[in-house]
Amino acid sequence: MSAQAQRDPRSVAIAAWAVGGVALLLGQAIVRLAPRALEPWAAVLDGASVEPAVVLAYLGAMAGLAYFEGYRGFQQRFSPRVVVRAQHLVRHPTALTVVLAPLMVMGLIHATRRRLIGSWGLIVGIIGLIVAVAQLDQPWRGAIDAGVVVGLSWGLIATLALAFRGARGQIPDVDPDLPESPGPA
Repeated sequence: MSAQAQRDPRSVAIAAWAVGGVALLLGQAIVRLAPRALEPWAAVLDGASVEPAVVLAYLGAMAGLAYFEGYRGFQQRFSPRVVVRAQHLVRHPTALTVVLAPLMVMGLIHATRRRLIGSWGLIVGIIGLIVAVAQLDQPWRGAIDAGVVVGLSWGLIATLALAFRGARGQIPDVDPDLPESPGPA
């Protein structure tokens, strides 16, 4: 597909809805979790001291989730696939996949059986972790939430950066895991 064809208003709107929908989901989670992550530090601003174990928990969660969630999960796997699937959607739109574009580019619909199982399994796992972490008391919950905020922020930036590169024709070389596609787009 030519660069000009990718920039027609319809194509731009489809790609913007697909990637923008994912970005909105990530951004909403970041905004929702950030206050909880910062909550234990409000007392520090009022002059209270913080235990070294809490500082280590925050640093460990933020470093660990930056690497595993942000870098490995988003930058190396999820974000490139979102961009490749968005490019496929621009080239092969159907009414259903355009309406559900964010779900499509996340691999939750119109994907190989393996991708569907992996994507939906990840969603179930994330819900389980959310329920488990919600049972923790502060500051431990805040430490995990801080790590998740760092990982999601990394993922949001990686997704948007790769989408902008994709709009300029630099499409990641990853398998889009489409039902009719055995290899990279």
